[in-house]
Amino acid sequence: MPIKPSIAIIDDDEAVRDGLIALVRSHDLLAKAFASADEFLNSYRLSLTTCVISDVKMPGISGLELYGRLVARGTPIPTILVTAYPDEQTRARALGAGVSAYLAKPFSESELLDAIGLATGYNVLSTKR
Repeated sequence: MPIKPSIAIIDDDEAVRDGLIALVRSHDLLAKAFASADEFLNSYRLSLTTCVISDVKMPGISGLELYGRLVARGTPIPTILVTAYPDEQTRARALGAGVSAYLAKPFSESELLDAIGLATGYNVLSTKR
């Protein structure tokens, strides 16, 4: 059986973080939440993370900028960007830069799980507790 992905959830909205953590963990995946991109970048979890789910618009470093920093460091972790303010220009920039998925809030559970599966190669839907 493949190794479970370790997901980093980065969002400045605590309710969103809590909801995403609950969803990811309900599928028996490992997950850790961070309130900012800086907090994640300065954590020991950076080297353990196999997939990032990040809000696009956050104070400080945006989700797209976070992905760019990971690529520049030589650690391009598969990244799923989520946003309550979708726009086609940002979506095109994100996907063109190599982001795995760009999801508009509210998204369905299956949309997020499909994105995690595509980003990690792990069959998430077979792991529901």
